[in-house]
Amino acid sequence: MDSTLTPRELVDRTVARIEPLDAESSAAAAAAMDGKVKPLGSLGLLEHLASRLAGIQRTTAPHVDHPAIVVCAADHGIATSGVSAYPQEVTGLMLQGFAAGTAAVGVLAQQSGARLLVADLGVVAPPPVLPGQNEVLDLRVRAGTGNTLEEDAMTRAQAEQAVAHGIGLAQRLADEGTDLVGLGEMGIGNTTTASAITAALLGRDPARVTGPGTGVSGEALAAKVRTVDAVLRRHGDADDPWEVLAGIGGLEVAALTGVVLGCAARRVPVLLDGFITTAAALVASRLAPASVDAMVAGHLSPEPGHAVQLEELGLEPVLRLGMRLGEGSGAALAVPVLRSAVALLAQMGSFADLGLADSTPTA
Repeated sequence: MDSTLTPRELVDRTVARIEPLDAESSAAAAAAMDGKVKPLGSLGLLEHLASRLAGIQRTTAPHVDHPAIVVCAADHGIATSGVSAYPQEVTGLMLQGFAAGTAAVGVLAQQSGARLLVADLGVVAPPPVLPGQNEVLDLRVRAGTGNTLEEDAMTRAQAEQAVAHGIGLAQRLADEGTDLVGLGEMGIGNTTTASAITAALLGRDPARVTGPGTGVSGEALAAKVRTVDAVLRRHGDADDPWEVLAGIGGLEVAALTGVVLGCAARRVPVLLDGFITTAAALVASRLAPASVDAMVAGHLSPEPGHAVQLEELGLEPVLRLGMRLGEGSGAALAVPVLRSAVALLAQMGSFADLGLADSTPTA
């Protein structure tokens, strides 16, 4: 990250570099897939993924050789209002599991051949020592956000700093040769925050985009919906992305917004996980509409707001497994699918190889 720039200058410079995907490369990859030895379209979403990755990377030979999953962690003041089934201390404890590789995303990232990088943006009680196989970066902006029922989550300057940290993470990974970045998160209370962000940016009823999160139901879920509604009313139904981040957002959501922007500027595909990471993608799409072209949806969460988010972004999920864990688990699982898509484009035989014109049905 360029230390001579202020966080806002870095964000503005990054946004200015983001371009739409390369339609020519995407079309060439699609045409190549059409010529493979198969009925047209018979590989379904895999064909679209190969074409999309080609357009993002601006090459007719897209690659997923060095993927990484970036997990950003932070605490949320709203958690003290009883919106989660788990205490806030769990966030800090989970950092130990991420570092050791024993958390779900650590296991799945290893299985997928993806590097795991973790960043602490503002965990209230992080463990003092984090030995383990995965790197945990200290990018703390503050010790958790404010309770958005009573105050802003953070200042505008803190939101800009968190986004800048995310851009720095993306730049570091790109410089190290990473060619696909999956997003992950950890923060007790962050589904409530993501619901508020989604409702604010999309102008939706909180009841439409607020779900069980860690497993609340019945009256607890109804109270969670009322909490999101109260947060929106207190903050005046803000819809400007910076107002949303500072007023009702999360530090890890802001950092993930920066990761999306930084990857898009460097032509690195961004693999979204579930509801919280897609909330960050929504913010990024408001700051830089062309950043959507760099996104791939890893899976569909049963959180009701996730389908709403993906519809807004125009993204089709790679997997539908009923998962709502977060952490980047769905993104990690989708990595092998994207690898398969580019392998088919590169290695599968074509009708031309057999001396035939194409695969177009004649009857």
